[in-house]
Amino acid sequence: MNAHEPARTEVLVVGAGPAGMAAAASLSDQGVETMVVDKRAEMMNTSRAAVVHARTLEVLEELGVTGELVARGIRVSKFTVREHNRVLLHIDFDQLPSAHPYTLLVPQDITEQVLLKRLHKAGGQVTRPSEVTALAQDPAGVTVTLATGEQIRAGYVIGADGMHSLVREQAGITFHGDSYPQSFVLADVVLTGDVTDAEVRLYFAPEGVSVLAPLPGGRHRIVATVDDAPPHPDRSQVQALLDARGPRTGSIEVTDLGWSSRFRVHHRLADRYRAGRVFLAGDAAHVHSPAGGQGMNTGIQDALDLARRLGAVLRDGAPDSTLDGYEAERRPVAEEIVAFTDKMTRAATLGSPALRAMRNTAMRTLDWLPAVHRKMALTLSELKTGH
Repeated sequence: MNAHEPARTEVLVVGAGPAGMAAAASLSDQGVETMVVDKRAEMMNTSRAAVVHARTLEVLEELGVTGELVARGIRVSKFTVREHNRVLLHIDFDQLPSAHPYTLLVPQDITEQVLLKRLHKAGGQVTRPSEVTALAQDPAGVTVTLATGEQIRAGYVIGADGMHSLVREQAGITFHGDSYPQSFVLADVVLTGDVTDAEVRLYFAPEGVSVLAPLPGGRHRIVATVDDAPPHPDRSQVQALLDARGPRTGSIEVTDLGWSSRFRVHHRLADRYRAGRVFLAGDAAHVHSPAGGQGMNTGIQDALDLARRLGAVLRDGAPDSTLDGYEAERRPVAEEIVAFTDKMTRAATLGSPALRAMRNTAMRTLDWLPAVHRKMALTLSELKTGH
């Protein structure tokens, strides 16, 4: 190959988040020549997504990383939905039909470390910073141009490059949906008072929904909708959120703030997951409210489904229609989750006192029904759509 010929690979993965690395590790394990490029200069070192649900732990067994993730996280068997001190609904995971009857709380940077180590074990690497600027398809492959002017020739491309996906844009795939008017606060904190490591709490309030979840190392994660959040909320601002939305008795005190951020949330879904030789996975294909902690989970499941199909075509001689099955299988899952989390977020933020009272009465009534508990647990854990 002379200096002007593009580098070649069977599959190019754009984006080295959890979905991208899971896909690349699986493909490399199958003997598929795979390259990963990421525009970030280094891995993120903040925790962001922190929930790994039962179905994701199941599918990650094929990469052999589930045990390490479980060892580095906290197993939680219960979610509760609350309005201040009143529990409106219990969601128990300990009866799930899974080898992992719980939700795992583990920061995303740890999940990415574990997946990167697994990618290295499979012989793969991440090239960074390496930004894709253009894609051009033809019947035999895809030519990818980088910001440096270099080119890569790939048989297939997986766009796992997030909500603002350049791959999706270049492939001409529409990303329909809308944005929530509020911004979201993320914070990792140390708390005292009415807190526990035994459950994840969702607090409903007129001002917005708030999630309080345990993390390893004695910390807790707070996620809260705020009309206009500062870029990096300080300890007093996080405390004010808990005072307004948390328990009225047995208050919670923020004693230390480790990290905080602000982000906006959208509920959007790609019209297609495939355009010829280009595929989407993870946030490039779907984004939604973090209320159920399902975004990263759905993305990892996408990635491993797609990797299995690409391996079947490239190594086992399966027909091209095998790849069409990816969208047919995975897009309905994302469509259901986008709708579910949107309903949950809107129900949590009802402004009318009369509507809130009706909602609370309905939820407390439903809390008496075992079938409702089971359905909610299966939906959140993604086992409902995973088998």
